[in-house]
Amino acid sequence: MNPADLARAFAPQVLAWQRAHGRQGLPWQAVRDPYRVWLSEIMLQQTQVVTVVGYYARFLERFPNVHALAAAPQADVLALWSGLGYYSRARNLHRCAQTVVAQHGGEFPPDSAVLATLPGIGRSTAAAIAAFCFDERAAILDGNVKRVLARVLAYGEDLAASRFEKTLLAQAQALLPAAADMPRYTQAMMDLGATLCRLREPLCGQCPVQGLCQGHAQGKPMAFPVKRRKIKRSVRHNAWLWVQRGDELWLQQRPSSGVWAGLLSLPEFSDVPALEAAMAPWPGEVTVGAPQTHVLTHLDWHLQPVLWRLPARLGAAKCAALEALLGPGRWLTPEQALAAGLPAPLRKLLLAPALA
Repeated sequence: MNPADLARAFAPQVLAWQRAHGRQGLPWQAVRDPYRVWLSEIMLQQTQVVTVVGYYARFLERFPNVHALAAAPQADVLALWSGLGYYSRARNLHRCAQTVVAQHGGEFPPDSAVLATLPGIGRSTAAAIAAFCFDERAAILDGNVKRVLARVLAYGEDLAASRFEKTLLAQAQALLPAAADMPRYTQAMMDLGATLCRLREPLCGQCPVQGLCQGHAQGKPMAFPVKRRKIKRSVRHNAWLWVQRGDELWLQQRPSSGVWAGLLSLPEFSDVPALEAAMAPWPGEVTVGAPQTHVLTHLDWHLQPVLWRLPARLGAAKCAALEALLGPGRWLTPEQALAAGLPAPLRKLLLAPALA
């Protein structure tokens, strides 16, 4: 099929399918408020819809508009985000809200090119906000949409290379409908990739554009998209020290950059022998917990928790000396800790009965 015929047929079929079969009733659908659309788009990056729904509602209850979010302490934002993962999204969300308030009077710019200059908003997210809220004819190109387009076009170039991604974007732009249909079309493309044109086991028989799909016609839809660059993974091993004094534990704020930046966490040691050597002068009842593996995009992090229960009577001077040894932090009850911004493995550990 030549490009002109594809352009005429593609959008109408996608739009008709979305009206009849696309996802309906999600809390951020049929919304023209850029703040709410932006929030949903950031949360949906790397996170499934079923998980996002609850976080989205809690966020809007606590931060109903961009002014409320901008004025909040970052610790409050991280606490509400805790468990959603990829915490740089939360930090950028906060920075973006502050930028929108400080530089744009609390109004999101109606242009995708300007939106893409804001913290944490990439080109595809900017296009989604502009399409949903301002009817801009801007093509999104998130992972799901790339997959749909690469298969329909049998686009065999390596999308790990930016120049080929730009070419695919240009072809995506050529398939767009009229501006008035942009909100529904953008939603339809997201829905197609999430529900039918899946990474594994695509449901080609239910796809509204099966007859247009060159990947399907070639009998190899799963050969697309092509992305050859691999992320180099690494492995890291550490020990975690859970120092318990009565019903409180000692938590420290992690650095402002790196993994879990700004979150509260347990003191970290290179391994259990290093932890034991540091704690050797201190009395206590020791329990070694089950090791945990936290899988990040680029890292498999193996964490060995060690619970060190201090004696009930430990003088103020000794407590101060121990705090100096551990480094800056504070004592919190598990309930107080769970209300703060915590890494997912620590949240799991605090809820685990074995170390409760």
